[in-house]
Amino acid sequence: MKTLPLKVIVIDDDKNMHAKYQGFFFDSEEYELLGIYDSIGETLLHYRKRTPDIILSEVSLPGISGILGIEQLRKKDASVKIIMISTKSDFDLVKKAFKNGANGYLTKPITRARLFHALNSVKQDGAALSYDVAKKLISTFQKKRYMLLSKRENQIVDYLSQGATYKSIAEKLFVTTSTVNFHIQNIYLKLNVNSKSEALEKLRLLDTNQRKYA
Repeated sequence: MKTLPLKVIVIDDDKNMHAKYQGFFFDSEEYELLGIYDSIGETLLHYRKRTPDIILSEVSLPGISGILGIEQLRKKDASVKIIMISTKSDFDLVKKAFKNGANGYLTKPITRARLFHALNSVKQDGAALSYDVAKKLISTFQKKRYMLLSKRENQIVDYLSQGATYKSIAEKLFVTTSTVNFHIQNIYLKLNVNSKSEALEKLRLLDTNQRKYA
C-alpha cells in the first residue's frame, strides 16, 4: 500500500530560493511542498489551511526570527518537526536552536541531496544535523589537546579550566600538591605567563586559532 507523502512548509524570505525549493520537491513522491512563506507571521496566518508534518525555516527572518518562531509554530502543532536552515554554524546558535525545540539544523548552501537527507533523518530518527555542524559540536565537547604541553600538563590544564584547586587536582591524579605545582610552573614557563588567569587566557587564544585553521 502506497503511503501518503509527508507535507512540508518552507519559510525563507530569499525569493531566489523559492524556485529552488519548488524544483527540489517537483518530482518527490515522499514529500509534498505545501507552500513557501517569507516570515513566521505569514506562516502562522495560513497555518490552519496548511498543516505540515515538517517545517524548513531559515534562522534569519524579518520580524520574528526562525529560532524564536519555533515556539509560535509549536503552539499550532506540538508534534510538527522543525529543521532550521542557516549560513551560520557556530555552536551558540545551534545550541539555541535545539534548546528552543528544533529537530534539525542544516547549513547552506542547500542541495537537493542534502535537503532530502535531512528530511529523511527527521522522518526516520526524529533529528537531523549537517555534517559540518556535527563536526563542530564534536570538537567542542572533545577535550582540548595542546601540542606544546605534555599529557600530564594537558590533564592539569583541563582541571584548572574547571576551577579545581592544586589539592583537588593532586587527589584526582594521585600525586602530591608539590608535583602539581611543579607541572604548573612548567606550563607557565612554556606559555611565557606568570599566573593561572594568564595561562588560561593564552590557551583560550591558542584553541581559537587551532579551530580557525583546522
